[in-house]
Amino acid sequence: MSNPPVSSVGSAGAPPAQHAMGAPANVVASVNPAALGLAAFAMTTFVLSFANAGIISAGATPVVFSLALFYGGAAQLLAGLWEFAQKNTFGATAFCSYGAFWMAFWYLNTATDLGKAGAGLAVGLGTWLLAWAIFTLYMTFASWRTNIATFLVFVFLTLTFFALSFGHYAGSNGLLQLGGWLGIITAIIAWYTSFGIVINSTFKRNVLPLGARA
Repeated sequence: MSNPPVSSVGSAGAPPAQHAMGAPANVVASVNPAALGLAAFAMTTFVLSFANAGIISAGATPVVFSLALFYGGAAQLLAGLWEFAQKNTFGATAFCSYGAFWMAFWYLNTATDLGKAGAGLAVGLGTWLLAWAIFTLYMTFASWRTNIATFLVFVFLTLTFFALSFGHYAGSNGLLQLGGWLGIITAIIAWYTSFGIVINSTFKRNVLPLGARA
């Protein structure tokens, strides 16, 4: 099966307005869970997208299942719960949702028999991914208020989901591969954003720009 697939994205050492994936301006946490959530999202998406893009054999896809359950899934879910504790609606919704996405991906591939789904499998997968594309699209509008780095993560993730969804609907390997390449770009931007949060927090100043919005 193919698919991709953020948290206060900002810096714990930066001014409150930059503590961003949507965190209230008066909330300054000693630890920013977005760094963990974005890193987990990026690595899992990066590995699976290599298979979707055709860089590695589709037969290697099972190697991502452990990442999907424990890192992309559990670690993101924990990051989302910590965002709830920080009263960050955007970050909590994003990380808990995409953590659940990766857990669902793991379950779908390990606990169900996709081989018996028959001709309806492509439509089912296309619809599943389309639903995630719609969710990601409206989260993209909300992400505009956080910072540019986070916004770009959501823009490219939205494109990734739509490409993979239409690829399944149309039975188009070209669209599925495009979704893989878009997923790789998404992962790289997410890694950059996570790195920015970690390095800015560690150095207690803005070393790596994330494009904070006023």
